[in-house]
Amino acid sequence: MTQDDDLLTRAQAWLDEDPDQETREELARLIEDGRAGATDELAVRFAGTLQFGTAGLRGELGAGPLRMNRSVVIRAAAGLAAYLRAKGEEGGLVVIGYDARHKSADFARDTAAVMTGAGLRAALLPRPLPTPVLAYAIRHLGAVAGVEVTASHNPPRDNGYKVYLGDGSQIVPPADAEIAAEIAAVRSLHDVPRPEDGWETLGDEVLEAYLERTDAVLTPGSPRTARTVYTAMHGVGKDVLTAAFARAGFPPPALVAEQADPDPDFPTVAFPNPEEPGAMDLAFEAARAVAPDLVIANDPDADRCAVAVPDPDAEGGWRMLRGDEVGALLAAHLVRRGVTGVFAESIVSSSLLGRIAEGAGLGYEETLTGFKWIARVEGLRYGYEEALGYCVDPEGVRDKDGVTAALIVTELASVLKEEGRSLTDLLDDLAVEHGLHATDQLSVRVEDLGIIANAMAALRERPPVALAGLTVVSAEDLTKGTEALPPTDGLRYHLEGDYRARVIVRPSGTEPKLKCYLEVVVPVDGADALPAARATAAELLAAVKRDLAEAAGL
Repeated sequence: MTQDDDLLTRAQAWLDEDPDQETREELARLIEDGRAGATDELAVRFAGTLQFGTAGLRGELGAGPLRMNRSVVIRAAAGLAAYLRAKGEEGGLVVIGYDARHKSADFARDTAAVMTGAGLRAALLPRPLPTPVLAYAIRHLGAVAGVEVTASHNPPRDNGYKVYLGDGSQIVPPADAEIAAEIAAVRSLHDVPRPEDGWETLGDEVLEAYLERTDAVLTPGSPRTARTVYTAMHGVGKDVLTAAFARAGFPPPALVAEQADPDPDFPTVAFPNPEEPGAMDLAFEAARAVAPDLVIANDPDADRCAVAVPDPDAEGGWRMLRGDEVGALLAAHLVRRGVTGVFAESIVSSSLLGRIAEGAGLGYEETLTGFKWIARVEGLRYGYEEALGYCVDPEGVRDKDGVTAALIVTELASVLKEEGRSLTDLLDDLAVEHGLHATDQLSVRVEDLGIIANAMAALRERPPVALAGLTVVSAEDLTKGTEALPPTDGLRYHLEGDYRARVIVRPSGTEPKLKCYLEVVVPVDGADALPAARATAAELLAAVKRDLAEAAGL
C-alpha cells in the first residue's frame, strides 16, 4: 500500500465515524481531491492528533484528527469520563459550560451525552456564559469535574476544550497525561455510548448565585461613582457584567454597540483580544464621545479584563494599561482594604507584586504560567497574570475572572475619584515607593513552529552574556525545574548593571507564538524624577528587545 493509499484509508475510516454533517462533507471533498492526486491538505489534517494537555484542547475548526470537531471532542469527553471513573467518581456530576463560538453548543451537548453514557451525571449551563461562571459552578454544585468549551481570545476559526477538576481549578500534571492516555485508548466512536437525553440543563440559579458572590468582592459602602465604557469584544460578557454592575450600584457602562453582542465571526477585530493592535479602537472612539473615567474590555469568554485610562499624551487620548499595571493597582487596593493571605503571580509577571506584598507583610509566591498553577497556591488571597488575568475572589472562582476584576478596578477608580486622583496617580505612587517596574514583550507569531524550536535551541546553545549593556548574572533552563517550580519549557535570565532586569522566554501554550517577557527596574527619587525614569526604562526595554531578538535569531 502506498502512503497515499494509507492516507485515504485512514481518512475514509474517520469519515465513516464522523457524526457531523458539515465536517463529513468537508472531509468527503478532501478525500475526493486526494483520489485525484491532491493529498497535501488531507495529509496536514491526518499528520497526527490534536494533543490534550494542561490547556485541554485548542485548535482550528475543521475535519480530521488535527482539527477541532465533534469527533475529536467526543473522544476527549470519553477519555475524561474514563479518567473520572478510574478515580472512583462514577455517578459524580460533571458541569459543562460553553461560549458563543462556532460549534461550542454542539461540543457541549456531545460532552453531556458522553458523560451520561459513561454513568456520570451531566449538567449544562443554560446558555453561552463567561468561563468564570463555569469555574464557580463546579464548586457551588459539588461537581467532580467541569468542562468549558471556549477558545478564549483566539481567532474566529478556532475553538477549544478546557477541563477543570472538582477543586474548581484547571488540570495540571499528571492529570493531563492520564486523561490523554484515556483519550488515546478510545478505539472507535462506535464504542462510545451517547444517549439522546438524560442530562440536566440548568436554569439561572447558578448564575444568580455567581452574581450574588460578585457583590462580595467590593467593600460595603465604598464609592461607586466611576463611569465606564465597556466592550464585550463580540463575546459573552455583556449581560453578566452589566448585571453585576447594576447590583453593585455603579453607573451603567456605556456599551460599545458594535461589539456588545456575541458574534462568532468577530467582524470588527482581526483578533478578539484586547491586547492586539486595533482591537480597542471602537472602545476608544466611544470613550472620546462620552468621556468616562475608565474603559473596560473583556475577552470573548470574559475571563480576562483590560483597562484603559485617559492620557492626553497618548494617541487618541486613551492608553491601555498593561496587565502588570492593573495587577499592581488591584494589589495596592486590596492592601489598603486590609486583606490577609498570600499574593501570587506567574513567573512572567512583574516582580512589583512581590515588593507590594513584602511592604504589607503578606505572603508571596511565584508559579509557572497559567491560573491552573496560581489557583493552587495555599492561602491564596489574590493572584494575577500579565496577560490580563486576575483572581480577586479565589474562594468563589479559582481561576481568572474578568467580571469581578472589572468590578474591583471600578471600585478603585471610584475611591480615587472621590479623592481627586486617578489610577495613573496611584501607579506613580507605587513607582516612587518601590521603583519603576517597567515591562514589555517581544512576541513572535509564526506559521512554522520550527522557528520557535530554533530560537529556543539557539538561546540554549549560545546563551547571551549581556543584554542592553546589562550583565546576565544568572541563566536558568526551566526545563530542569527549580526548587520552587516544576519543569517547563522556558528560559529565565537575571541581569544587573546600572539597573536590574529580568527576561523570560517561552513558547505559548495556546497559540503559535514565541513569547519573551522583559522587565527593568529603575529607582525613582521622588515624583519629579518619574519622567526621566520612564525614559530610561523605555530605552533599556528597547535595547533588551533588540539584543534578545538577535541572540535568538529572530
